[in-house]
Amino acid sequence: MGSAIARNLIKAGHTLSVYNRTRSRSEAFASLGVRVAETPDEAASNAEVLITMLADDAAVQSVIYSPGNAIGALPAGAVHISMSTISVVLSRQLAESHREKQQHYLAAPVFGRPDAAAAAKLFIVAAGPAEQLERCRPLFDAIGQKTFLAGEEAQAANVIKLAGNFLITTVIESLGEAFAFGRKFGVDPHAFLDILTNSLFTAPVYRNYGSMIASDNFEPAGFKLPLGFKDNRLLLAAAEEAAVPMPMASLVHDRFVAALAQGLGEADWAAIARISYQSAGLRKEVTE
Repeated sequence: MGSAIARNLIKAGHTLSVYNRTRSRSEAFASLGVRVAETPDEAASNAEVLITMLADDAAVQSVIYSPGNAIGALPAGAVHISMSTISVVLSRQLAESHREKQQHYLAAPVFGRPDAAAAAKLFIVAAGPAEQLERCRPLFDAIGQKTFLAGEEAQAANVIKLAGNFLITTVIESLGEAFAFGRKFGVDPHAFLDILTNSLFTAPVYRNYGSMIASDNFEPAGFKLPLGFKDNRLLLAAAEEAAVPMPMASLVHDRFVAALAQGLGEADWAAIARISYQSAGLRKEVTE
């Protein structure tokens, strides 16, 4: 996702310095005239805007706070846009840390798979100070098809992102159960998918994940299952802090655990639907 975002910013005429913890992934940008930084602080020094797109809280904390960190090198008045799916707690911490450094912070997680990122068709949910949101609008326009503004408190964008991903997992879970039910009665899964997605459920989320589930094919992964599990855990932690019962999220949590126990760590997160097939005694039938 980060590479696709960087390429679209380059296409839009922005000057970039890039850093990746895996050096080989950033070296591909050298041929595009982009400065390849050796460390996070080198990438952040003299930057007007620092964009992070990383896997989890630990990765963001490492880049921002660890020795050779970005926050120490980012100039006063610059803005950090965190596009990662991170915890509500870390988003609050980042906002405060940047405030102490006279820097600005925006949370701007995205909805969309890698193909959407490559096509600059991401949906961006951005929150933070209004002046900084407007300042960064040209960047959002270069990488996404629409930007939704979620208010002055940056953490609101992270809450919305986690809630959105939760809803996707409930779609995947319900599709898995429905397809297991249909298969058990001999209904062709692709015919079933065609009926559902051309009548009641026309949204792309049903078409895309329904196709994977109908085919029982979850590789190559657009969004790996452990990352989906991470988002589920972040949601449940935030829900516990706010005293919000989320029984469906707890059910999905157990699906992720079962899928990982079945060795599906490299599969797309939609592979939690395979657990419904196995529970219905259908897995052997599907693979034959």
